[in-house]
Amino acid sequence: MGRAVGGRGGAREDDGRGSAAGAVDGLPDAAPPPGERAVARRFTAEIWIVLGLSLGKSAVYAVVSLIAKLTAGPPLASQTTTLNASRSPRPYLDLTYQLLSIGFALLPVALALYLLSANGRSAVRRIGLDRTRPWRDLGIGVGLAALIGIPGLGLYVAGRALGITVEVQAAALNAAWWTVPVLILSALQNALLEEVVAVGYLMERLRDLRWRTPAIVAASALLRGSYHLYQGWGPFVGNVVMGVVFAEYYRRRRRVMPLVVAHTALDVVAFVGYALLPQEWLEAIGVT
Repeated sequence: MGRAVGGRGGAREDDGRGSAAGAVDGLPDAAPPPGERAVARRFTAEIWIVLGLSLGKSAVYAVVSLIAKLTAGPPLASQTTTLNASRSPRPYLDLTYQLLSIGFALLPVALALYLLSANGRSAVRRIGLDRTRPWRDLGIGVGLAALIGIPGLGLYVAGRALGITVEVQAAALNAAWWTVPVLILSALQNALLEEVVAVGYLMERLRDLRWRTPAIVAASALLRGSYHLYQGWGPFVGNVVMGVVFAEYYRRRRRVMPLVVAHTALDVVAFVGYALLPQEWLEAIGVT
């Protein structure tokens, strides 16, 4: 009863572990904040790690794949690459593999969003991945898909005619009740991975590193083109152009959601259309 709050005798004593103003219960003062150079080194290492776990790794494999195709003997036009292939002849095991692949492929997206939210700010709001204006994002996304998709198909056909693009089989899943839903999920996974990492995350981090705007746009676009090199030179050029358009849109609007919508729409048309359209239709447009 009646004892002083500050301790015995009502006063705090300095026991040599720090002053009362600069420490709490004897803990040392907080470390000073890192300097700009330390922050820049951390962001640079972070970018390499994120890309090494996702699209950068895909780009390296794509380069090796292109070299292998160019040195294999037959021209590029006579070679084939397959997307969304079956992983097992047993339907439910194949479905399990497909869903696991989609789920694990999204982990770099979660990592990028987590890193962008390190300062306490919502990453999805920072890059415009939220649902604050769904109808506007949908309309812009569909418009971007048409702007990119129609010339892109023409570029693919031209590339096949020129012999600089391999034949792309967009869907080779065994027919099952889940084939179309899995192809749609695969399209959404591709869109989230590429637009969040190659556009939202990379452009924000390069902006934090104070890169100039043309260099930021070029880095995002060239990254997008590089991990499509396994399809040949035509898709590389087409995806670089797409990357410039998408990066410039993001630079102006700071919203990645319309890009996700556009990319999902493009891949759904490619994947599901390839799986469902008659063979003679595909041959007529030079897809197979």
